[in-house]
Amino acid sequence: MSVRTNPGPLLAQLQLTDSAFPSGRYTLSYGLEELVQEGPVDVTAFLVDLLRHSAGPGDGRALVLAHRAVTSGDWDALIAADRRLHAVKLNSEIRAAAVRTGRQVLETARVVFGGQAPEQLSDLIRAKATPGNHAVVVGALHAASGVSTENAVIGDLFSFASGVASAAVRLARIDFRQAQSILYDVRDEIGHAARVALAARYPYDIHSSSPAADAASAAHERAPARLFTT
Repeated sequence: MSVRTNPGPLLAQLQLTDSAFPSGRYTLSYGLEELVQEGPVDVTAFLVDLLRHSAGPGDGRALVLAHRAVTSGDWDALIAADRRLHAVKLNSEIRAAAVRTGRQVLETARVVFGGQAPEQLSDLIRAKATPGNHAVVVGALHAASGVSTENAVIGDLFSFASGVASAAVRLARIDFRQAQSILYDVRDEIGHAARVALAARYPYDIHSSSPAADAASAAHERAPARLFTT
C-alpha cells in the first residue's frame, strides 16, 4: 500500500500537538485549579466558555495570523499579532505561562525540525522584538512545516481542550472516560472556535473575555500551594 500524498505536514502537526512534545502545557489548568478549590465545577461548561471567549478569538486568531505572516514572509505582521495577544492576557500568571511554553516549543523545534523560520523567530525573541507566545510560535512552526492554516488551528484547539480535560482528571473532578466524553461532546465548539479564529484579518481582531477564568487565575497567583502554574 503506497502513500500517495506527502505525510510530512500531517506528521509534523501530530508531533507538535502531541502531549509528549516538551511544551510544558501539562502544567497549565487555565484557572480550573482555583475554581475547584471554591466548589463544584462543570468542566464542560468551563471548557466551552474558554473555547468561545478566549481560545478561539484570542490564541486561535493569533495562531492564524502568525501562520499567514510566516507563509507570506511578513515578520512585522507576526510581531504585531504576538504583541496584541500578549496585551489581551490580563493576568501575569497567564502571560508568563504562554511565553514560557512558547519558548520551550520553539527551542525544541529548532533542534528537531531546524529551518529558517524557527531561527528567525528565535532571533526576534532574543532581541525582545516579540514575546513569543505559545499560539504564535505554534502557528509559525505549522506554517514552516507546510501544515494548512485550518489544520493548524483545529489541531491546537483540540490540544488545548485535551489539556483542560487532562487537568480536570488530575484535579480528581472527572475520570479518564469522562474526559474523553467531554472532548467528543465539544467537537462542534472546537469547530466553531476554529471558524472564529480563521475569520481574523488584523491584530486588533484578537481579543479575550473570560472573566471567571481570569478572576480564578488572579486568585491562583496568590495560592499558598499549587499543583499547576495557572
